[in-house]
Order: sequence, then C-alpha cells, then structure tokens
Amino acid sequence: MSGEPNELGGDGNLEAIAFIKDLNATIYRDFPDVQTIAEEATDWPGISKPTWQDGLGFGMKWMMGWMHDTLDYFKLDPLVRQHHQDKFSFSMMYYYDENFMLPLSHDEVVHGKSPLLYKMPGDEWQKFANLRLMYTYMWTHPGAKLLFMGGEFGQTTEWNYKSELDWELLQFDPHRLLQNCVARLNLLLKSEPALYKNQFNKKWFRMGRFKPPCRIGDCI
Repeated sequence: MSGEPNELGGDGNLEAIAFIKDLNATIYRDFPDVQTIAEEATDWPGISKPTWQDGLGFGMKWMMGWMHDTLDYFKLDPLVRQHHQDKFSFSMMYYYDENFMLPLSHDEVVHGKSPLLYKMPGDEWQKFANLRLMYTYMWTHPGAKLLFMGGEFGQTTEWNYKSELDWELLQFDPHRLLQNCVARLNLLLKSEPALYKNQFNKKWFRMGRFKPPCRIGDCI
C-alpha cells in the first residue's frame, strides 16, 4: 500500500505487487513441494489466488479474523457463549474467499497477552477442558493448522526466545494429557481425508459422518 494513487488510480504499490507475483510464481515453478503463506490481516483480494488469475500467488493466507473471533469466544464463560455464537460460526461466511490457514501464533502469547491456557475461563480443570475443546474445534474447522510451540501441552508462561519451553510441565497429568489430545487430533486429521481433502473447495463442504480413530472423550 502507498500513500498516493498509482498510475492506474489504485492505492497498491505496483512494483511491490509485481515482485510478489514473480516471487511466488518462481518458487512454485522451481520448488512445487513448498508453500508460501501470507501473514496478512487486510481484505486485499486474491492473496492466495494463482498469479494467472491475477492473484498474488501465495499458497495460503492466515485467517486472522478466525483467530480473533475464536479466542474472543473461548475466553467467555461457557454459560454466556450462547449469546455470541456469531463469533463461532462467522468464519464460514468468508472462508472460501482465500486458501486459509488457522493461526494460533506467537503473537498471541507474548507482550502481556498470556499463554493460551490462561486465556481460558474457569479453574484449572475448566481451563484445560476449554483448551482441549478449542483445539478440537480448530482441528475440525476447514483450513490448515498453525499452533505455536508450547500450546500443545499448555505452556504456562509467555514465549521467551531466550529460554526453552517449560518441558518439565509434562510431569503433570493435565499438561501431559493435553499433549496426548493434540497428538490424537493430529492422528484424526491425518487419517480422515474429509478433514483435509478439497479443503479449499466450497462444494466439498458438507456435514458428514466418519469414524474417528479415537474415542471422542479421549480427544476432548
């Protein structure tokens, strides 16, 4: 984006747009097994559309709206969530506008924002239960998954690049079982094509039945 209109009358930086398109086209031509993913919060159209469709050519785009709505929803006491269901379901109104990735990134666990576990309401048992529920929702929502390190076992401190994760927490059952839950959700995602095949194609989204590789109680 630039402060003045470009030669076509728009507000985009034409040179930057051309560079990004050329970069993505070259990467996907020479390295077809990689992904370029845009950490982009604006509504600029076609971020993940192919360059031959006049898109920027990224493979995926972070779904920032989903991230904010989901965290806002799960921060609420479960008793009042019924009045805020729009935050739970609104993402599907625009999901197919881009090839989206669902991010719970490092930005959400630094600078005083607290780790994911402490964003959840209730006592310790309820916090872990809510976090397992949020991950289950995330894993079964269309889109690629991005969970920042430490979230899989309930890191209790903000991320600090100067130190390693608090692996000693895994000696405690709630943290170890949360890690097991994420492992089982990964198994579910890997083993059930309905959760990832054609995930960016609107016509393939429908309610269906499948037999999970673990009991629901074990997952959540």
